[in-house]
Amino acid sequence: MTKAKLTYFDLAGSRGEECRLALHLAGIEFEDIRIKFAEWPALKPTTPFGGMPILELPGKPPLSQSNAILVLVGRRHGLHPADDFEAARHEALMLHVEDLRHAVGPTLRIKDPDHKRTAREELATLVIPTWAAATERQLQEGPFVAGAKLQVVDLKLFMVARWFVAGTVDHIPATVFDPFPKLTRLYKAVAEHEGVKAWYARTPT
Repeated sequence: MTKAKLTYFDLAGSRGEECRLALHLAGIEFEDIRIKFAEWPALKPTTPFGGMPILELPGKPPLSQSNAILVLVGRRHGLHPADDFEAARHEALMLHVEDLRHAVGPTLRIKDPDHKRTAREELATLVIPTWAAATERQLQEGPFVAGAKLQVVDLKLFMVARWFVAGTVDHIPATVFDPFPKLTRLYKAVAEHEGVKAWYARTPT
């Protein structure tokens, strides 16, 4: 293997996409492997922890877990704080994103329409606003978490916000983050970042 390889499903608002963005912004050439859902059962037993994304670097064993990938790329390429406390604060926010994903995840598997609607409405009125309010308290003058410079934590926050702002999650309004100006500002700043726009111009979603 002569260059990095990232493997994930072909999903835009996802853990895989935030890692693709980080690699792109770091200037790392990589193979963007996007597998089909039908391929996953055969691949899963070969992964480190039974999940994706998976980053492979020349001469290194496969690395899984999106936060670990983001922190590695960020540390090596100036997209994560050098100060240990500030780095920990960013990593706490990244774990906070995973908390929201874990709360939403079970509703993706609900088959009964009425049950799904009830569960999603609870997310929209209670879980997501509570999550966003806690996020808002961690944001300062902006536009990014660390101020003027985009880092990997911003990509992760952008990606989870994009999931809902796109209006693709049934029964959760695309305006769910409108009451949270700092989070909305961060989302828009990442979307307008030249490197991020360049990624989406190359790989439209």
